[in-house]
Amino acid sequence: MTATLATVHIRKSFLVVAVQGASMAPTLRDGERVVVRRRPLAKLSRGDIVVLKPPQNPGPYAADRHGAGWNIKRVAALPGEPVPAGTAGAGPHGTVPAGSLVVLGDNPDSIDSRHRGFFPGDQLLGTAVRRLGGARI
Repeated sequence: MTATLATVHIRKSFLVVAVQGASMAPTLRDGERVVVRRRPLAKLSRGDIVVLKPPQNPGPYAADRHGAGWNIKRVAALPGEPVPAGTAGAGPHGTVPAGSLVVLGDNPDSIDSRHRGFFPGDQLLGTAVRRLGGARI
């Protein structure tokens, strides 16, 4: 019984996702699988690598219209923190709005908050904690 409860808890708390694309290179490579711990926005820290859905704003960098597309990015700013320079749609000297975050890919060619603006915190899946079968991230 205890083992069954532990298994259920682990499955509710953790999942495995495959990295698609070069957004987080060189930290994470295309095809690499990572363990993600489900976390709410309030439990994030700057620098965490997160998996979340992109904003649904219109424009050339809008999310995939077919609904696909978890993104894996690094947290650059959290609600109430200063908006990093270069964040799309942000006014000068502003702060990140409640319920949102600014994320950047480690690869400078990443499509992230520099193109899409604020990402919705309610679309957060969780934080990447380790490579599957490998080292901590």
